[in-house]
Amino acid sequence: MIDPIDGTINYAHKIPICCVSIGIEKAGEIIYGLVYNPIDGEMFYAEKGNGAFYNNEKITVSKENSLKKSLLVTGFPYVSKNCPYKPVESFSRFLNMDIPIRRLGSAALDLCWTALGRFDGFWEYNLNPWDVAAGYLIMTEAGGKVTDFKGEKFSIYGKEILATNGLIHDQMREVLRSL
Repeated sequence: MIDPIDGTINYAHKIPICCVSIGIEKAGEIIYGLVYNPIDGEMFYAEKGNGAFYNNEKITVSKENSLKKSLLVTGFPYVSKNCPYKPVESFSRFLNMDIPIRRLGSAALDLCWTALGRFDGFWEYNLNPWDVAAGYLIMTEAGGKVTDFKGEKFSIYGKEILATNGLIHDQMREVLRSL
């Protein structure tokens, strides 16, 4: 699965947050993922069972265990009217808890930067397989946890993604569940 420009809107407006994302699926499993940000020269990659890497250095997720001390990242679907997931409400709920949140415009980089520990958690709704395939593997190989909003097994073909360092996963899930 190839997304030649993840963060297309950013790219079109000359905002330097975009990347190329490539995920390889075999027998229903993502076995290799690569995300390259040509603007900053950042390359993230993972092979199933062999860890995750950032510019040839092994990476791991953050160690933050308090949601209140976390930095989160999310995105909004292009069409959010009548969305069952309520993206504005979930964003507001975290904001009202005084938790800092960023919205950058590239799900693949959001996942990679969470894998690297720049963010502690990421959630979004209505993404495509090519948006998340590579980042999902990089996240899990960096020691992160990725599920749907209910805590069920994540599928790149599903509509919900919750990706965290694992330590704040249940806390984030509780906020999303209560909508």
